[in-house]
Amino acid sequence: MPAAGLVSNGGKEYPGELTPYVLVTCIVGAMGGLIFGYDIGISGGVTSMPPFLKKFFPSVYETQQGEKVTNQYCQYNSETLTLFTSSLYVAALLSSLVASTVTRKFGRKMSMFLGGILFCVGALLNGFANAVWMLIVGRILLGFGIGFANQAVPLYLSEMAPYKYRGALNIGFQLSITVGILVANILNYFFAKIKGGWGWRLSLGGAVVPALIVTIGSLVLPDTPNSMIERGDQEKAKAELRRIRGVENVDEELNDLIAASVQSKRVEHPWMNLLQRKYRPQLTMSILIPFFQQLTGINVIMFYAPVLFSTLGFESDASLMSAVITGLVNVAATWVSIYTVDKLGRRILFLEGGIQMLICQIIITAAIGAKFGVNGTPGELPKWYAGVVVAFICIYVSGFAWSWGPLGWLVPSEIFPLEIRSAAQSINVSVNMIFTFLIAQVFLNMLCHMKFGLFLFFAFFVLVASIFIYFFLPETKGIPIEEMGTVWKKHWYWARFVGEDDSPSGGIELGGDGQNPKRV
Repeated sequence: MPAAGLVSNGGKEYPGELTPYVLVTCIVGAMGGLIFGYDIGISGGVTSMPPFLKKFFPSVYETQQGEKVTNQYCQYNSETLTLFTSSLYVAALLSSLVASTVTRKFGRKMSMFLGGILFCVGALLNGFANAVWMLIVGRILLGFGIGFANQAVPLYLSEMAPYKYRGALNIGFQLSITVGILVANILNYFFAKIKGGWGWRLSLGGAVVPALIVTIGSLVLPDTPNSMIERGDQEKAKAELRRIRGVENVDEELNDLIAASVQSKRVEHPWMNLLQRKYRPQLTMSILIPFFQQLTGINVIMFYAPVLFSTLGFESDASLMSAVITGLVNVAATWVSIYTVDKLGRRILFLEGGIQMLICQIIITAAIGAKFGVNGTPGELPKWYAGVVVAFICIYVSGFAWSWGPLGWLVPSEIFPLEIRSAAQSINVSVNMIFTFLIAQVFLNMLCHMKFGLFLFFAFFVLVASIFIYFFLPETKGIPIEEMGTVWKKHWYWARFVGEDDSPSGGIELGGDGQNPKRV
């Protein structure tokens, strides 16, 4: 049965089923999200472990262990500590720009492989660290690995998946991120109990495991037909397309892929090409969607969940366990998105999740403000209060996990034409990392100065993001990836930038032999 919403795809419905082969391939490919998720979860956990702070950040340790913390909002405020967390994202930003060329010229697999290797080396350096510089260098190498993986994996999944199931399979990447966060939170909880205070080494060094999964997975996975065609191997691409679609007749989809590749090879400078008027919708989405994704405030919760809960008066073990709870909610809610994204569509999930997050942020602001005030001295916190705060943080996390979390990666990866796909995905990853870095770098300082008002700061951006989605993002479910250009032509605003002669494959169709392009 054709997926709902095909009325807008230009009438094309490529044959193909969700075969066991493509399902396994996408599951293995999605494992690239593990390294990103594991790092997000581990970072906040180890920075709340007293032995780790005592060894590398003694000023923070002394402030935390003092008899009287005069201001709970400011107990973790340290530039060096935030540099440890955020240095990774500067490296990821830089490597994602290099990864664009690697992904385009050598395939998606090569970027995944390099990402796994770099992450593995960084994890080992962090696990054996004896000085702050080793931590920072290790974090930079981890960042290089994440930059390559985040560039390649969403593209890989969108290109391998049948268009009717593209949303669910692509969200496997976000599911892997959430699983990585959850595993890291659980390990932090148990490693923090190790006598001798060296459990943080296991937490940081344990990143080798997801790195090896990604590295080995990249060696056994096939490359995408799109990538094979892009590198001139059409016969191999045809065989692979038959295998992943589970049907013999793949000529229509293959011809469209070849046409898109012909057009992409005419583009000598894909970065400059992005600035053309006809790509204005894609360029806007590749910048604003990751921008808004980070300004929802989710990474504040996921990076610093143990730190944040400790600030709210939880003991060290309790704060780590609270982070485990939010991690479980994150994984469960991502499954909701997998189940509904190709049924309800992208827009509904974006908007519902935005409203849910906005309401929760306002309630959390009121709860923290009522107890902590502006001085950050709450006194004795009752258990029911802590439970209420955790509950609404979990509802907030669930709203993100079935909307902006997965869709922030899915939508940009499925809207780019082949000729600008690698470059545009690099912009998507780069913007994501720029604002992840900025938020990680300034969050503890903002918490110290803005206090409970910090959550209202993020709530404002959730509101603006939801308005943007409502007016400017067309529905993309059920549309073949090489036919995505049609949605912009029918949009009330973007139609003025995309002319009728700007076909999805650049105004090219193929002759009957599938090889000879001609201008239409």
